[in-house]
Amino acid sequence: MTFRPSRSNRLITSLAATATALALLATAACGAGSTTPGSSTSATSTASSSAAGFPLTVEHAMGSTTIPQKPLRIVALDPSYVDATLLLGGQLVGYAQYRQDPAHPFAPYLGDVSAQTKDAVSVGTMAEPNLEKILELKPDLIISAKVRQEALYPQLAKIAPTVFSQTTGPTWKQNIELLGTAMGEKAKASALIADYQAEAKKIGAKILAKDPAATYSLVRFVGEDTARLYSSKSFIGEIMSDMGIPRPKGAPDSTEEIFVPLSSEEILKADAKSILIATPKTPGADGEKAAQQEKSFESNPLWSRLTGKTTEVDDATFVASVSIQGAKAVMAQLAKAYDVAL
Repeated sequence: MTFRPSRSNRLITSLAATATALALLATAACGAGSTTPGSSTSATSTASSSAAGFPLTVEHAMGSTTIPQKPLRIVALDPSYVDATLLLGGQLVGYAQYRQDPAHPFAPYLGDVSAQTKDAVSVGTMAEPNLEKILELKPDLIISAKVRQEALYPQLAKIAPTVFSQTTGPTWKQNIELLGTAMGEKAKASALIADYQAEAKKIGAKILAKDPAATYSLVRFVGEDTARLYSSKSFIGEIMSDMGIPRPKGAPDSTEEIFVPLSSEEILKADAKSILIATPKTPGADGEKAAQQEKSFESNPLWSRLTGKTTEVDDATFVASVSIQGAKAVMAQLAKAYDVAL
């Protein structure tokens, strides 16, 4: 879900007109890590002779950033990086809102994260984070993605060392390693990813032992003219690949996009032994449109010709989480559906 820079540009224009904000940002620039342009999107680090490995230089989607000391206070401007910060044991002090219930901003699949988030506050929406609020939090590190807040990067980098991945969904594992590198926890990040992959392989093997011909598809309704058939490049696609469970032979796929659009006349192309249905349960017009689209597709006579078992799944977990915690929640639900032990 890409947010176009034009919305952020309006925010920048507004801030530029505020003398106080500019003064604060100028002051903060003195203490922020340096950033130089670069084309590399992989995480690399150069540690000093310091026992803690800092200062540390991290190369990322927006260039290279030097982090002077181990970051303790982290602002995450994408939900996947909220999850990654908590996964790696970081202290989350600020987060951007994206479809969360303000009263319950942290996903249920994260479990009890109250200790790690006791000081965490919202810094606005993901599309328009509030720079003054971020500055007030005095973060040691700001983490997000170029696809989210590219236009705001120069301002964010003046507040604190800022590291951006290129995107979020398709690169979720690499992003955990990127954040791990920036936090001085690269080994921990790699170990957690390896543990997840081992668990995925184990659960997948149990499912395939029960159903050697198991296949899946995930269809999502978000209120558009077409449904979304998620590709092998998507979050669910990566999880299923790690589990060894394939999509049906010949099913529409993409190596560039996370989903393939399907019209109501093409719904049979979504057939599989297990058909997962995800519809955002968001309040307001968007949620209503999504529900109406699902109802419309399911009332199509072609829907009754699908041969696989259809299962409603939680959209926030199966599609939007893009994290190890989300992936483990997905696998737990699939294990339950196939009646296999974790």
